[in-house]
Amino acid sequence: MRKNFLQRRFSLQANDLLRGLIYRRLWTSILISSFGAQITMLALPLTAAVMLNASASQMGILTMMETLPFVLLSLPTGVWLDRMRKLPVYIAGETIIGLAVISVPVAWWLELVSMRWLYVVGFIIGMVNTMAGTAAQIVLTQIVPRERLVEAHAKNALATSGAEVAGPATAGALIKLLGAPLALIADAALLISSAMILRGIKVTEHRPVAKDAAFWRDLKAGVHFVAKKPLLLALAATVGGWQLCYNAALVVQILYATRILGLSEQTVGLSYMGMGLGTILASVYGYRISRAIGPGPCMVLGITICGAGWSLLAIAPVNHWGIAAFALMLMCFSVGAVLIFINFLALRQAVTPEPMLGRMTSTMRWLILLPAGPGALIGGWMGEHAGLHYSLAFAGVTALLLAVFAWRNPIIRGISVLPTLSPQEERQSL
Repeated sequence: MRKNFLQRRFSLQANDLLRGLIYRRLWTSILISSFGAQITMLALPLTAAVMLNASASQMGILTMMETLPFVLLSLPTGVWLDRMRKLPVYIAGETIIGLAVISVPVAWWLELVSMRWLYVVGFIIGMVNTMAGTAAQIVLTQIVPRERLVEAHAKNALATSGAEVAGPATAGALIKLLGAPLALIADAALLISSAMILRGIKVTEHRPVAKDAAFWRDLKAGVHFVAKKPLLLALAATVGGWQLCYNAALVVQILYATRILGLSEQTVGLSYMGMGLGTILASVYGYRISRAIGPGPCMVLGITICGAGWSLLAIAPVNHWGIAAFALMLMCFSVGAVLIFINFLALRQAVTPEPMLGRMTSTMRWLILLPAGPGALIGGWMGEHAGLHYSLAFAGVTALLLAVFAWRNPIIRGISVLPTLSPQEERQSL
């Protein structure tokens, strides 16, 4: 009786996306890659903060180096991807990032590791994510029907959340045992494994490229497509503002944990489990919340939750309550980020014809990440000259103000269902 109950409780529904072999391989790859990302997320900044004693401004530059490639390369990447197969780009990206992170322990062994080395590694990771990350988002639309994109993004977030629960503690233990640089070897192994799984995926791609195709004309066409869509512009402004806040807080998080709260590398990893718990909650209930209140209001809710978490940590006392506030802030961030992005990604993909997906995705990523670099520099400068609390306060208050402005925007507030393309728009050759 109990066995039958458990089977009914945890078995997949007949139409569950995970019943499809192709999507299941993609989901598994995302899960493994996410475990690696947890190691990078902790080991790279801990190498800078603890081993190299980086300042807040240097941490800001490190974060900016990961976002700078998006500003430089996003627009041409979109034109390039619309002319070629996306899956091989995705696979190559996982492999190259693995090689980039493994260079850190090699440099450490050769006694060459420095902040400049980390800047280069950060730039390479950002450059690959600009290309392979865009390709990965398009691959999903080739596997999953458009009307199920919010559901697919929620399931992808659930894969990420599993890694975020177990990953930080594992990463913290590895860093404690081996040191931050050597822990990155495990990250490289996971990324290579993820790439091997992706090699088994079969997708059908439609890449109609006109005989008179011209690079700069096609690039302009992608920018004009986004510029003519009020929904895409509203989404870019909203999520771009959130990126500014997020990066301002991100650059001081590890410094705050290690220098203000006095946490060890392993304790930092345990605290980051709060992020995984938040991602699980938002992944399980995010799709339901989006259906209940609409994708637009769900995004506003996510921004509000993030702002509340950063604000809470900014005013928390420096004692055991501060440690609890640090873990709660990470949970609030992950809940809010999932609510934002499962809707943001699905909305922009739902209103874009397939021939334009690469250019739209790259243009939107370019727009939303333009504020990321300034946000990182602002957070680093405030953390170094005013105090780490002020960087967190800036991120929190600005995010809460952004939520108010987003709610007052009728386009965002009025998105109650996922839009669909008309047959004419779907057939459109761009």
